[in-house]
Amino acid sequence: MLRFKINGKDYEVAAANHRKVVDLIRYDLGLTGTKEACGVGVCGVCSILLNGRLVSSCIMLACQVDGAEITTIEGIAAPDGELTPLQRSFIDCGGFQCGICTPGQIIAATALLAETPSPTEEQIKEWMMGNLCRCTGYYQIVDAIQSAAEQVA
Repeated sequence: MLRFKINGKDYEVAAANHRKVVDLIRYDLGLTGTKEACGVGVCGVCSILLNGRLVSSCIMLACQVDGAEITTIEGIAAPDGELTPLQRSFIDCGGFQCGICTPGQIIAATALLAETPSPTEEQIKEWMMGNLCRCTGYYQIVDAIQSAAEQVA
């Protein structure tokens, strides 16, 4: 039996040790914001925060989250649904198009801003290079992160 917390809620789940965390989150718990694309941990679509650290859930085994605290895209906004400045900036700056990579982008940017509240453009680009997007051309994503950092500062 695995015990962990996701988005502030305690879970106790029976899962095979070889089950991937992304599948546990999406299919067993119904939190479909976390997606799988590459399956090898290089595209960022499946990004989650595990004990506050950015990780790829597609290359993690379920047994690795026992006792952990996980944040998915569903846990980023306030409990009443109010968006964070980062989420609002993604909307205002057009930092998304098709939406496939957006949850992972926002999770990664959340981790960046937690570690570096006022990042430079170069720091943003370096941090976010593990999150691939085929639609936006990245300019709007960088703008969204910069805008959110300025709002919080």
